Amino acid sequence: MSLVLLRVKYGNATLTGVPAYTISRLQSVLNAAARLAFSLRKYDSMTLLLQELHWLKVEQRIEYKLVVLVYCCLHGLAPPYLANDLRRVADLGLRRHLRLASTYALVVPPSRLSTVGDRAFPVAAARV
Repeated sequence: MSLVLLRVKYGNATLTGVPAYTISRLQSVLNAAARLAFSLRKYDSMTLLLQELHWLKVEQRIEYKLVVLVYCCLHGLAPPYLANDLRRVADLGLRRHLRLASTYALVVPPSRLSTVGDRAFPVAAARV
């Protein structure tokens, strides 16, 4: 079970924006690992088991990991190659008087490709 969790946890932030069928496959692997560890049947409730284990669903896990990574970038705890890609609205000269200037809102950079460009870290981070 720890091998499965290690593989699901590794690189969660890179899974941002993947198709729903990929997430459902990962979720079924996670559910199978939990069933195996607790010797449950196929049709037993997974929601209660995941709550008991304090596990997030795969989609929530991906979003959580991305938010933590953005937090680390904004507070100087992440590597500079990640933090340099993020720009706050407050850092733009023309928008200092907006309400967003007092928050940690990020500028969404333009992306050319909706499939791959929206999955890039600066774009996904600003949208979360």
